Amino acid sequence: AVEAKSEHPLASAVMLEAQTRGVTTPAVDGFEAITGKGAQGVVNGETLLIASPRTFEEMDSAGLGEISAEIHTLQSEGKTSVLLGRLDTTTQRATLLGVIAFADILRDDSAAVVAKLKEQGVERVVMLTGDNETVARHIAEQVGVDEVYADLLPEDKVAAIKRVQAEFGPTAMVGDGVNDAPALATADIGMAMGAAGTDVALETADIVLMSDDLNNIPFVMGLSKATRRTLVVNLGFALFMIGLMLTAIFWRDLGLPAAVVGHEGGTVLVSLNGLRMLRYKPK
Repeated sequence: AVEAKSEHPLASAVMLEAQTRGVTTPAVDGFEAITGKGAQGVVNGETLLIASPRTFEEMDSAGLGEISAEIHTLQSEGKTSVLLGRLDTTTQRATLLGVIAFADILRDDSAAVVAKLKEQGVERVVMLTGDNETVARHIAEQVGVDEVYADLLPEDKVAAIKRVQAEFGPTAMVGDGVNDAPALATADIGMAMGAAGTDVALETADIVLMSDDLNNIPFVMGLSKATRRTLVVNLGFALFMIGLMLTAIFWRDLGLPAAVVGHEGGTVLVSLNGLRMLRYKPK
């Protein structure tokens, strides 16, 4: 019931599984998304909180000791744990009710996309995630990521982006969630995955990829470089034609009609060269 109101990708996974099992979702009141931590709402008169283990640890929750061993086992299997608890709004303490485990399923093209980015000259590929470090490193090793920052809150992702910028220079950030929005704004270029992205991520990003295909990331980088090359060629050619016309006018007494034809002819050639980008295909 609480996850039904959330935009988080894990919430979507919960709802998909609930539909698969034919679970009836009761109504929820007072829903509140807690940025970087979880969500809560009132269901059947009880305040329920869904959050990370760290959030419940900070609240000194009842039952945490009993469930810690299960969390550790799940993390060793490469799974992320999210806890469900009943929240006492008076004392702000929670009583744990259960744990939900999530496993990231790698896309078939993930490693290939990372390899393409490195071929295009990307110096460093870094993973920023709120997941447990063990889980994050398990995924990173399979994909070929150079560096991992795990257990991150939204403000931690911003700090990580600044650290990467200071060490390596201009940085692009790819994200799709609410928690990614501050980092997308901080990066030199923010890219949001349009099909899976939340509204906040789409509004914050500089570039929105209108599908959930990871291959669009190296595609847009290749297109950007090709566009830049085309702009340099067009500007150089346009300046050359202007210089040529001025030289011909002053030194060869070139007539106005011929100068106009030369100038406008150069404009046509520049436009046609620019239109070639409509047929761009990655190598």
